[in-house]
Amino acid sequence: MKYKRVLLKLSGEALMGNQQYGIDSKILEQYARDVKQVMAAGVEVAIVIGGGNIFRGVQGVTDGLVDRAQGDYMGMLATLINAMALQGAFEKNGIKTRLQSAIKMDQISEPFIRRRAIRHLEKGRVVIFGAGTGNPYFTTDTAASLRAVEIEANLVLKGTRVDGIYSADPEKDKDATRFETISFKEVYKQNLNVMDLTAITLCQENKLPIVVFNMNIEGNFLRVCNGENIGTLVS
Repeated sequence: MKYKRVLLKLSGEALMGNQQYGIDSKILEQYARDVKQVMAAGVEVAIVIGGGNIFRGVQGVTDGLVDRAQGDYMGMLATLINAMALQGAFEKNGIKTRLQSAIKMDQISEPFIRRRAIRHLEKGRVVIFGAGTGNPYFTTDTAASLRAVEIEANLVLKGTRVDGIYSADPEKDKDATRFETISFKEVYKQNLNVMDLTAITLCQENKLPIVVFNMNIEGNFLRVCNGENIGTLVS
């Protein structure tokens, strides 16, 4: 395989499938099969999961429910619900996992410890990182870039419901074109909605490539890890 260790960033919305809210068990099953395939090929897998299918901190602020910091902490708890759902689906499919949280929750997860996470990966376990960075005002995209750098991953994979990065929103603009490859510089210049700027900067400074691809097509995860031209490569 082209990559030895990867970090997969999944949005909370991806877990909804065709639903309007919550978690689609069929999507969880598909993700479990995909991850199992990749691990069988010898790739070490870590995952960061978002919480947008349950709660978004920004949404809470917009609705006047809470302030930004409080809303972000609520969003972090939502990511742990998703992380536990992933863990359950993976272990049901025979994948050994460890859940590490940036917020201390001893009953359900280990605390995030970099060396321990790397050791789990070396032993063939999927490490799921929950609660983002543990700090408000930082997105789970930033958490994904940060954890990828910390565990010395070779690639950040952003699994979405679209097949790459486009010049405009393909659902709104029929003339939008997909990039096969693009530089970090061009992402900045064109203000493309790949990840937030903190996440992009972390990857750029650490020479860590990003691939944005459609995770909801079964087998795509394995193809990307094998170096096939799936999605968009940012490097």
